[in-house]
Amino acid sequence: MILIEDILVSRAVVEEEFVCNLNACKGACCVEGDEGARVTRDEIAIIEQLYEKVKPYLTKEGIEKIESTGFFYEQKNGILSLETLNDKACVFLNYDEKGVALCGIQQAHADGVVNWPKPVSCHLYPIRIDNYKEFDAVNYYEWDLCSAACELGKQLKMPVYQFLKEPLIRKFGIEFFEQLTEAAKQLKEQELEK
Repeated sequence: MILIEDILVSRAVVEEEFVCNLNACKGACCVEGDEGARVTRDEIAIIEQLYEKVKPYLTKEGIEKIESTGFFYEQKNGILSLETLNDKACVFLNYDEKGVALCGIQQAHADGVVNWPKPVSCHLYPIRIDNYKEFDAVNYYEWDLCSAACELGKQLKMPVYQFLKEPLIRKFGIEFFEQLTEAAKQLKEQELEK
């Protein structure tokens, strides 16, 4: 583990390699799973403000679900998550002509329609953050659906943390990312010395 202030980072974040391969997985991480993506109250407020602009990027089914039951729910433990369709696909999804699942919020951002990329938990995937009283735990989440991303990461020699540089900086700041980069460099040097 790597400790940076009150953030505990799994070594897998710097040692494993990963690059999303949408052509292979078709965006399955946004379609499969047992709960929706985690969001904060601040993110819910942002999504509420952006919804009408994002709406044209969503499926008919997603819009119907959002407008009938809302776009998020609160679990018993207080965790807030985005709603899903049939306990699977995120309500903010759309699909391209090849059947690849794409985030409607992210598409609207890429088109310059909104100035917010998507919830940070989505932006950080395959990293997940667990919050504890004393620290936050930053873990690399391995899932069979992402095997093609792991293969591509190995081909490109791209560590998880480097692939997720932008969202890590968005979440924790540039100083955190620089310290993480230095820690990764030291770990690599220690491995070479063995």
